Amino acid sequence: MATTTKAARPSYKCAECGWTTTKWVGRCGECQAWGTVDLAGAKSTGRTKASAVSHPAQPITSVDITKSQSTTSGVRELDRVLGGGVVPGAVLLLAGEPGVGKSTLLLEVASQWAHSGARTLYISGEESAAQVRLRAERTGALHDELYLAAETDLGAVLTHIDQVKPTLLIIDSVQTIGSADVEGVPGGVTQVREVASSIIQTAKRENIATLLVGHVTKDGSVAGPRALEHLVDVVLQFEGDRNSRLRLLRAVKNRYGPVDEIGCFDLVDDGIVEVPDPTGLFVSRHEKPVAGTCVTVTMEGRRPLLAEVQSLSVPASTPSPRRTTSGLESSRVAMILAVLTKHCKLPLGAFDVYTATVGGAKLVEPSVDLAVLIATASAHTEKVVPTDLIAIGEVGLAGEVRKVSNLAARLREASRIGFSQAIVPAGSDYPGGLRMSITEVHDVITALKALDGAKSSNGIPPYLQVIASPRLAVSERRALHKP
Repeated sequence: MATTTKAARPSYKCAECGWTTTKWVGRCGECQAWGTVDLAGAKSTGRTKASAVSHPAQPITSVDITKSQSTTSGVRELDRVLGGGVVPGAVLLLAGEPGVGKSTLLLEVASQWAHSGARTLYISGEESAAQVRLRAERTGALHDELYLAAETDLGAVLTHIDQVKPTLLIIDSVQTIGSADVEGVPGGVTQVREVASSIIQTAKRENIATLLVGHVTKDGSVAGPRALEHLVDVVLQFEGDRNSRLRLLRAVKNRYGPVDEIGCFDLVDDGIVEVPDPTGLFVSRHEKPVAGTCVTVTMEGRRPLLAEVQSLSVPASTPSPRRTTSGLESSRVAMILAVLTKHCKLPLGAFDVYTATVGGAKLVEPSVDLAVLIATASAHTEKVVPTDLIAIGEVGLAGEVRKVSNLAARLREASRIGFSQAIVPAGSDYPGGLRMSITEVHDVITALKALDGAKSSNGIPPYLQVIASPRLAVSERRALHKP
C-alpha cells in the first residue's frame, strides 16, 4: 500500500519581534503590531558553509578612514545635528508628519550639495518631475549638477544610480518605491524591507551618501518594519506645529555623532532657511513691563533656548474654575497651582487660570516650573516681573525649589542675550564672571519675595529689540548665514 507524504505547512513570522505562527494573522500575537506578519516558509535544516571573503580581516589601527570623513551638506543646522556633516556611504532616514517640510528641506540640501560641485540625484516617488522643478524654482534650488527623476520601480532607481553616478542620493519617499520581484504593494512590510536593503547595499558599495524620506504612523513613529530603523545609519525626526513656522530637526539614532543636538529651521513662503539663533522666537516684546509673564531657559538637546511663560487669572464664572494650558503639561501646571494655594496662600480656587507659552514652544522640562509659578503669582497679584529677569528651577510639592541640570549653559545664554537678573535654586553650580545678578532661593516663598528686591529696568534686553525687524528675503538670509 502506497504511503502519502504530508506536505509541509507554511509558517508566518513577525518582522518586528520574530514571533511565528502557522496561520496568517493581521496582528502579531506577541508584540501586538499590525501588518508585520508575513510568510516565512519552512525552516532550512542545512548548515551554511564557509565561503570566500570580500576583504580580509585586518587590525583596526590599519583601517583606512580617509574615504569616510564627513562632508558638509551645505546646511549648517543639518551638519550640527549630524555631528559635523554627511559621511560618504551613510544612509539617513528622515521622518516627519505630512506637510512639515521634509521634501523642502531635502531639496535645499540637494541644491547646496550641487552648488559645491558634487553631483546629486533626487528620486521623487510622490511628485512628478515637473512639480519638483516648480518647487525648485520657487525656492531657488536649480543647478545643472542636480539630477531629477520620478520613479516608483526599484529596478529603475538602481539604473538611474548606475547612469548618473551621484555622490548624494535622495529618495522621496522609501514607501513609494516597489520591487517587481517581491510580492506585496509598495509601502508594505516586505516591499519596504527589500527596497531599503537594496538601496543601502548600493550606497555602501558605491560610497554614496543617501537620504531616505520615511512616512510616519498616527502615533508619530516611522511607518513600516522596525528593521528599517536598524538598517540605516541615522534616523532623523523633523518636527513642527502647523500653526508655527519653526521646524526642529532631531537625531533619534546617529552612528557618527551625538543624538542630543537639534537643528532649527524657518519654513517660509519661498523655501526653508536655517535659524542659527532661535531664542527670540519664543520671547515676546512688550513696550512696558506687564504682569503675568516670566522668562525661563529650557534645553533642547545641547542648545539652551529662552522661552516666555504667560499666565492670566480672572474670577471664575462657573462653580468649577477652568485650568487651561497651551505648550505646558497640564498635570505640572495643576501641581504648581496647588503649591501656590497651599504654601503661598493664594486663593486660586475661585479663579480661572490660563497659562501658555509664546511662539508655540512646548516646555516639558521640570526646570520651567519656577517660571510658571512666578508668572501665575504675578498675574494674580498684579505685580510686574522685571523684563530682564529669568527664573530657572524645579518646584516640589513641599514648596522647595530643586536644582536643574546644565544651569551654567542656561545662564550663559541668558547673559549673552542681555538678561541681567536670575533666580535659581540654592546650592547650584554656575560660572563666575557673568554680567548678571543671581539670587539663590530654597523655596517658592523666598522666590516670590526675591521679586520685591528685583529692580525693574525700563529697557528691553538688547537682543530682543531686533525680533520685530522686517523679515529678510530667503536669498538675503542665506547670504547672512554663509561663513
